Amino acid sequence: MLSYLHAFHAGNFADVQKHAALVLAMAMMQAKKTPIACFDTHAGSALYDLTGERARKTAEADAGIHRLWDFKDSLKSPDWQPMLETLSYLNKTGQALTSYPGSPAWFAQFGRAGDSITAFELHPAEGQHLDTWAKTAGIRVLHEDGLKGLLQNLPPHQPRLLTLIDPSYEVKSEYEAVAKTLTRAWKKCRHGVYLVWYPILTSGLQQQLLAALENGDVRKILRSEVMLEHPPERGMVGSGVLVVNPPWGFGERFSAMMEELQGDDRLALSSTVTWLIPE
Repeated sequence: MLSYLHAFHAGNFADVQKHAALVLAMAMMQAKKTPIACFDTHAGSALYDLTGERARKTAEADAGIHRLWDFKDSLKSPDWQPMLETLSYLNKTGQALTSYPGSPAWFAQFGRAGDSITAFELHPAEGQHLDTWAKTAGIRVLHEDGLKGLLQNLPPHQPRLLTLIDPSYEVKSEYEAVAKTLTRAWKKCRHGVYLVWYPILTSGLQQQLLAALENGDVRKILRSEVMLEHPPERGMVGSGVLVVNPPWGFGERFSAMMEELQGDDRLALSSTVTWLIPE
């Protein structure tokens, strides 16, 4: 199914969690000089106009990145700074945020010489936007299934691996497909760091993914979940990120970041960081 467009959801609370995890993982991995192969299985358009018709139709960014921006000066964790500095750089014309980077843009922003970035995107319109942006971003774009493409590119040439897996899950079978892909990828490259995003739904469909991994072979899976304090009656009530092989100390640092989103004067979230599967 190719109907999903992330422009309707860019900068929402789930993006804040997911991209904060991605930026922190990259920063911690880059404490070592050895190159990293980066893969983004569902890249999207790379950059999103928060003032555009699609973004304003849902206004999800208002309760996400816009609200975070309002209290950015009171954030205590220094791990927010790379993300905030990137947003400042992309929104030079004024105080309000008008542009928000998708995951390939976050990868590109922090990629170093020697690191490689591969972005997969199947949607024709999204892929066209991604191609245009990528011409100056120095990343490789592949218009193919990201789950299959990831497996075909593992193990990478670089000594280390960072992968983001974040489908829309509009197709229910994607929960099982992600679990199977992650397991196969882990067996090909057991030292890699894998980030897997999933929605937390009133239907509980995300349990298919979690149960498959709990009963599978992959070890050392950290789970971060944020739940809306005022959830809708239907649909997405929270957001989860799994981190396989998190860098040492990642859990404590990321937990501190997510705790700063709690409370009605912040993003009105509750946050937990626990081990789904220990080492």
